Amino acid sequence: MRVLAISGSLRAESYNTALARAAVELAPDGVVVDLYDGLALLPPYDQDLDEGESETPAAAADLRERIEAADALLIVTPEYNGSIPGVLKNAIDWASARHRGSSFKNKTVAIAGATTGQYGAIWAQQDLRKVLGICGARVISGELPVSVAQVKFDARGTLTDPLVAERLRAHLAALVGETTPLRVAARSIATARGTKRGRTKAAPLHLR
Repeated sequence: MRVLAISGSLRAESYNTALARAAVELAPDGVVVDLYDGLALLPPYDQDLDEGESETPAAAADLRERIEAADALLIVTPEYNGSIPGVLKNAIDWASARHRGSSFKNKTVAIAGATTGQYGAIWAQQDLRKVLGICGARVISGELPVSVAQVKFDARGTLTDPLVAERLRAHLAALVGETTPLRVAARSIATARGTKRGRTKAAPLHLR
């Protein structure tokens, strides 16, 4: 299973990006976590750049393709003025443009957030849950707020707090647990359709 992790921060030493990196190490067996690093490349969303004869910006097309290729998502958000940062909202807007169809549709998503304050981006995570739900995503229950992040990571951005590590591990396990049945169902549907098409093509051979 492949999980795409998206950090909503552009800072090189972002605690949210560090939390997303920690997910790579703490993912359950058999799960690969890929880090998305193209947030800064996305232009402000403009539908005129995304329809008709216009060529969709390469960074936006890449984001959509990576979301659609992933089995599930982990989105980690900072909290700016009590909500999600503009760069993250911009990425979501590109990936969910209604005239093209949302790349988030039926995608299982876990959310998390880190701040240096006492609340761990909980307001931003609540807003993110609402936005993703409107985009058609299946956001798993429970947030992962990491407060006072400056003491949970070392100077190199490595997660050093064992409690946060255990919570992140459990959060990823829950994401995998809610994604797996959908993957199995999708494979079963695809197999059934393939079998049906095969039988339809073979039918004339038995009518000769």
